[in-house]
Amino acid sequence: MLELYTDRLRLRTVISSDWDNFLHTHSSEQLNVYVRQPQAEAVIRDKFEHVLKVNDFEAGEWLLTIIEDAHTHDFIGFIGLHNSNAEMGQIEVGYMMHPGVQGRGYASESLKAIVDWACLSYAPHKFIAYCVELNIASTKVLEKCGFKREGLLRENCKIGDQWFDDCVYGLLAAERV
Repeated sequence: MLELYTDRLRLRTVISSDWDNFLHTHSSEQLNVYVRQPQAEAVIRDKFEHVLKVNDFEAGEWLLTIIEDAHTHDFIGFIGLHNSNAEMGQIEVGYMMHPGVQGRGYASESLKAIVDWACLSYAPHKFIAYCVELNIASTKVLEKCGFKREGLLRENCKIGDQWFDDCVYGLLAAERV
């Protein structure tokens, strides 16, 4: 079971009582505007049940964690790691913050914490993140954490009927801030 702390945050493994926050995060049109078309509750429930099972990060499963206030335990968001290419030592990162807490530095704080933890636990060579180019808030988080924009994948992400360009960001483990 994963449990990390920063000055303000606690990052922990997802448990069954996190269902309401998982459902809201995955079904909210506002939160998913640059991620995906909101899905049916049954599809989201299947994803949640999969997350609750013991997943094998080293074999390529996503390691998803809850971000919560370290003192009040209020829900802040999700952050995850994906061992996208073990042979090359590459780990993909992704995160979603609850709309009521956006802009307070929680995404940056949790991203730095999980990157540091992954470096100690798995010694990766590089972290990778994909971000829709129009998602300025997320690009700022990545850049604040030392990620560099390495490319643009044109019309790489389709949400509903609309295609979006994806920015590719990278952070070499040796260069983390």
